[in-house]
Amino acid sequence: MRRRLDGPRFGALGAYTLLYLGFVYLPPALLPLFSFNDSIYIAFPLQGFTLRWYEEMINNPALVQAFENTLKVGGVVALVATVLGTLAAKAVTRYRVRGQKPLLAVIMLPLVIPEIVLGISLLTSINRLDLPLSLVTIALGHTVICMPFAMLVMISRMEGFDASVEEAALDLGENPWMVFWRVTFPLIFPGVLASLLLTFTISFDEFILAFFLAGDQVTLPIYIWSQLRFPQKLPQVLALGAAILLASFVLVSLAEVIRRRGVQLPSRSGV
Repeated sequence: MRRRLDGPRFGALGAYTLLYLGFVYLPPALLPLFSFNDSIYIAFPLQGFTLRWYEEMINNPALVQAFENTLKVGGVVALVATVLGTLAAKAVTRYRVRGQKPLLAVIMLPLVIPEIVLGISLLTSINRLDLPLSLVTIALGHTVICMPFAMLVMISRMEGFDASVEEAALDLGENPWMVFWRVTFPLIFPGVLASLLLTFTISFDEFILAFFLAGDQVTLPIYIWSQLRFPQKLPQVLALGAAILLASFVLVSLAEVIRRRGVQLPSRSGV
């Protein structure tokens, strides 16, 4: 039974909520504002409206190349981590695996290892194998830290529907692959989408591993870090941040629409 909050309790909770939302969302909300400011300094009052920083951002080959590198790495990492996480989640939720708990602990270990330690260890291992540092090594490092997140998301999704649906499909003569593709995958699709978004975001934002494994091919976080020493470059970074913020909002909104459709479809079909 739900309890109503009124009076002093509601006032305290409302004040806390506003404070929390302001602390989390107010700094990102300032990015679009200052990205249109006709000054290289982040300060009030604003000096005027300009699109110059967006033009310089688009015409900056190094920034564009770093952005493309980040998209490539993030896309590959999201796909690989989600596939591996889905297979691992299906194994631990649908089958009895010998040594399951120690195996899960090993898979989740990157979540608790400091990234600087993980970066040094991966760099040492890659140097031992005489592999050149490139976007491939960055993707390998990002996959290591993203797979546990993908697996956790998919475990929660696979435990959320009745496994008897799969058993019924098997009884009707479908092979395991077709059962997964025609029965399991549509049911876990919202989880797959959530895993892709989460792992892509983690890879897109990750700096420490990329810093150790980049070589001469840099990602966007490394490029931004290298430009913070130059005040005249900061407005371009703000414009880039505003563009990424807008794209993230659109992407998350689209994902939520797809997720809700995925939830409504079973009820409409009578399942």
